[in-house]
Amino acid sequence: MRYLSTRGGDSISFSQALLRGIAPDGGLYVPESWPSCEPAPAPGPLAGVAALVLADFVADDGLAGSLSEITSEAFSFAAPLRQLRNRDTYVLELFHGPTAAFKDFGARFLAACVSRLNRPDPRPLHILAATSGDTGGAVAAAFHNRPGVRVSVLYPRGGVSLLQERQLTCWGANVGAYAVEGAFDDCQRLVKAAFADPILQREFALASANSINIARLLPQMSYFAATSLALWAERGEPTSFVVPSGNLGHATACVWARRLGLPIAEIVLAHNANQTLPDYLVTGAWTPRASVATIASAMDVGDPSNAERLLHLFPGVENLRGAVSAYAIGDDAIRARIRAGWVEEGQIWCPHTAAGFEAYARHAMNRELYGPWVMVATAHAAKFPEIIEPIIGRAVPAPEALKALGEGLGAVALAPEPAALREALLAG
Repeated sequence: MRYLSTRGGDSISFSQALLRGIAPDGGLYVPESWPSCEPAPAPGPLAGVAALVLADFVADDGLAGSLSEITSEAFSFAAPLRQLRNRDTYVLELFHGPTAAFKDFGARFLAACVSRLNRPDPRPLHILAATSGDTGGAVAAAFHNRPGVRVSVLYPRGGVSLLQERQLTCWGANVGAYAVEGAFDDCQRLVKAAFADPILQREFALASANSINIARLLPQMSYFAATSLALWAERGEPTSFVVPSGNLGHATACVWARRLGLPIAEIVLAHNANQTLPDYLVTGAWTPRASVATIASAMDVGDPSNAERLLHLFPGVENLRGAVSAYAIGDDAIRARIRAGWVEEGQIWCPHTAAGFEAYARHAMNRELYGPWVMVATAHAAKFPEIIEPIIGRAVPAPEALKALGEGLGAVALAPEPAALREALLAG
């Protein structure tokens, strides 16, 4: 398998795309071709499904022989599927990893790949990650104390929950945290600028750990594959997914999984007040805008990077309308859905998962729904106690991973200017 930029350019290998992160022309890497997966019973644990689904994507690459080891290391925790009272609706819990968010899957896969790369480049490898909350913590945990790798996490100051900030700043050693005076979009812009900075390029081998990195995004197809195959084996029907969406990496992974031929029917994207994609589907005009702060902070993205991958696969608004549906959910509706989840289902949902349930409810008002529907639960509710506990009137039990979290060590304040990031990175 070879990889191309969404904007053209020469084809490169999986490992090359992993290390570059962003293509020299500013585009994002996408597969040159699409293998085919016929619906069949899922082959056991998630790690085995991941190895099967990803085999063609790393074929002929230096990492191909290590793929089973990589997926076993990365997917060492469960992604349980729980049926709700309505037998056609399920919750896919992706928050049982070390940082209690779905980003653990892709971050750990990326780290496992990096640790097995044969790098002749004498420059130190420096991983950059812009985060709206969960990515940074997952990347920091996955790369902490790995030899030969330095990690810098950029997050919007005041734009993440208190617990998320602890997850971003508690590591030390080879992980540095930078609190940017701005929004997530500013963090993302700084990371992209760093890749084009000749001074930083001379000093470091820069790599990205956001979903702009193909090696962060591809493994996220695995649990969409495993879930759809399991329900296909049980019910003989394709599965529809509701995916909370911000930078559109998760959405892209689900769309790509369906592109492989896996038994996936509808894909509904749940956005918060940052509704660039829902507006595009209505108006046909792509209009990125400054992000808006919401209680579903991990989705606070006004200019989602992975829209470039979606529009590459589905050029033109009519094509994308045929591929996905999208709904913009405001804070009040998210709060109401958190409350309803607790009262009606006995479930405690994070704000992003609650946005997904509200999107599902709105989608059901517009049409008759068929087959199983899976709501993707992206983070543990205990990461947002200041939001959820006043709504449900009780404490949110924390998983062991969050109970064991160390105290924050603080972050370096950073102006939202490329020169400021350059100076900080060079200072080390």
